[in-house]
Amino acid sequence: MRVLRRALGTLLALGALGTSVSCAPARGDDARPGDRRPAALAPYERILPAPASARAEGAGWDFGAGTVIRTGRRAPEEVRQVGELLAEQLRGPSGLPLPVVDGEDGDGIRLLIDQGARELGEEGYRLRTTASGVTLTARTPAGLFRGGQTLRQLLPVRGTGQVPGGTVTDVPRFAYRGAMIDVARHFFPVEQVKRYVDQLAQYKINKLHLHLTDDQGWRLWIDSWPRLAEHGGGSEVGGGPGGHWTKEEYRELVAYAAQRYVEVIPEIDMPGHVNAAQASYAELNCDGKARERYTGIKVGFSSLCVGKERTYEFVDEVLGELAELTPGRYLHIGGDEAHSTPEADYRAFMDRAQAIVARHGKTVVAWHQLANASPAPGAVLQYWGHDKTGAAEKAAVATAAKAGHLVILSPADRAYLDMKYDATTKPGLAWAGYVPVRRGYSWDPGRHLPDVPESAVLGVEAPLWTETIATRADWELMAFPRVLGLAELGWSPPAALGWDTYRARLAAQGPRLDAQDIAYFRAPDVPWE
Repeated sequence: MRVLRRALGTLLALGALGTSVSCAPARGDDARPGDRRPAALAPYERILPAPASARAEGAGWDFGAGTVIRTGRRAPEEVRQVGELLAEQLRGPSGLPLPVVDGEDGDGIRLLIDQGARELGEEGYRLRTTASGVTLTARTPAGLFRGGQTLRQLLPVRGTGQVPGGTVTDVPRFAYRGAMIDVARHFFPVEQVKRYVDQLAQYKINKLHLHLTDDQGWRLWIDSWPRLAEHGGGSEVGGGPGGHWTKEEYRELVAYAAQRYVEVIPEIDMPGHVNAAQASYAELNCDGKARERYTGIKVGFSSLCVGKERTYEFVDEVLGELAELTPGRYLHIGGDEAHSTPEADYRAFMDRAQAIVARHGKTVVAWHQLANASPAPGAVLQYWGHDKTGAAEKAAVATAAKAGHLVILSPADRAYLDMKYDATTKPGLAWAGYVPVRRGYSWDPGRHLPDVPESAVLGVEAPLWTETIATRADWELMAFPRVLGLAELGWSPPAALGWDTYRARLAAQGPRLDAQDIAYFRAPDVPWE
């Protein structure tokens, strides 16, 4: 799971480009009125996330009429699929036909698999531009796809133009670079989530965590428990109609994400956050009485009946159907804010729930409160604490990390996309404080938690909770541009990080976000183009 680090190479390569390099993120979280506008960036300096190595040299290549995408000789079908998707992504802005053809002879965009290029790992790539075209080389189709997203940034936002001569050699810092969307508090259709997948994948995010169930709604059809969707899906925060996805819609979303090398990680939160399930089935309550549907935003009041064997039949059947629908390796079982579950019951429940996940051939992911129980072998903890989280809670996560459990970092006061930017932000909450763009970027995942070394960090994730998010416009306002900062923290080597250079790279993305009709927040300390 460990990913190659290229810090020294980055220092040398970016130094050759004349880029200002900082060995640690810039400190300080607020806008600086006196910040000077950074100097204009050369094309290779504008790439976001910042690559491990980039060098401008030689003649460029003209992207225009007659451009062909070549997939190499006897290339696997998956490489051709990468080429077809890249062609689709480039046709929109350029209007060019961009045929995809077999073979590698001739100019154009060439996609090559080189399984001997071990230094590129599972997702790395090399992009080489000369007067005859662009050659993308990777060990895997996933690496070719990541390189294609870099190529998109080297081309004009609209129309045709020249790709500057040079070489990018790039590998990710962390294997896990994720975003989460909560469709339980407010329901969103699959098409909106697909749009988010496209937005995320272009910045090399490779995991999509779906929070499918909560007190306010159950969003996925389960054959063995149909009232979960029929009844539990019919509510949301504020009293709206809610909704749910069919199994076919979920499969379609999972396949769509996989084509973009984004792995879907579904979450069924338990033993708390279960009011929608308990409103649907009286037998899931200890007193045998169905609960009323809930449309508020309080947490911690619901709990599955740990002492009932029927509870575990429910967990087994639900997770079994979800595992069958999900080809990825993980199932997320929540485990947070179980304030109504006694401590001993919590431990007992999580032991049995984790065993059920393993029986269905998946790896457990849970919120970091699992550290207070007994994490199963291989279980991954997702940390969502903040600067004011108690030392004992952080120490429990560190103890789990020392025992070999990997950690996903989602600190609420840095990575939670539903936190307001400032006091004027209309949607969002502020229980973890305001999270302006600078604060969301200015931390180092490899050094964030005491006694949790970088080797124990699987990666980072940016959750978007939707208690106050009911429209696409509000979703995108809160996610963008902060999710781009998390993408860079997850991908780029430490030596490439630093607020001054990042805000210039971020500003360069403004025209692309505009062209994609993304309703992003124009942070005042970013010199938007």
